[in-house]
Amino acid sequence: MDQLIPLISDVGFPIVVTLYLLNRIEAKLDNVVQSIQNLPERMKERA
Repeated sequence: MDQLIPLISDVGFPIVVTLYLLNRIEAKLDNVVQSIQNLPERMKERA
């Protein structure tokens, strides 16, 4: 049991931070994908 708490603090915190950052990046990537998908329509409007 004494070895479990340091393991959680050493491994658990980086996992939580990684999941949080991946969630934020995913939301931003969704915006980028949507912008790329709308790009042909915008190019047609300008032409």
